[in-house]
Amino acid sequence: MKKLVFASVLFMSVFFAHAQVSVNVNIGTPPSWGPEGYDNDRYYYLPDIDVYYDVNQSVFIYDNSGNWTRAKRLPSRYRQYDLYSGYKVVLTNYRGDAPYTYHTKHRANYPKGYHGKPQKNRGPKPEKYNKPKGEHKHDNKNNNKSKKDSKKDHDHSHNDHH
Repeated sequence: MKKLVFASVLFMSVFFAHAQVSVNVNIGTPPSWGPEGYDNDRYYYLPDIDVYYDVNQSVFIYDNSGNWTRAKRLPSRYRQYDLYSGYKVVLTNYRGDAPYTYHTKHRANYPKGYHGKPQKNRGPKPEKYNKPKGEHKHDNKNNNKSKKDSKKDHDHSHNDHH
């Protein structure tokens, strides 16, 4: 009888230990800019920049001249994109490793500028994103600009707000 109890306890320990490892490996932590309420979904599609985000691996997936690339950071052409303000389409029904398999469908259903139901981010926007343009420290070179250059910079900053 003791052997049977021991064997059962051992089997259950191994089974639950394995299950625990599987859970830890398969679930990533959603980013603070991710939409609230989707803790079990792996992918977001960002229609404004045509990029996917893999929550489990904490990487962006984007088309790089015909090749799908995974990277921890957005490509340089999107570094100014505000992840907190941009709309995230949560791919709730996809379970594979290549969400871009349905890229044509995603682009058609969620074009640039798409907004579905309102979203709330999981966390607050960090301070560095909240600073208005123009509050950055300037070096001495920037303080000696001509009036023409100042007007050009001023006009440019207004264009960023459209």
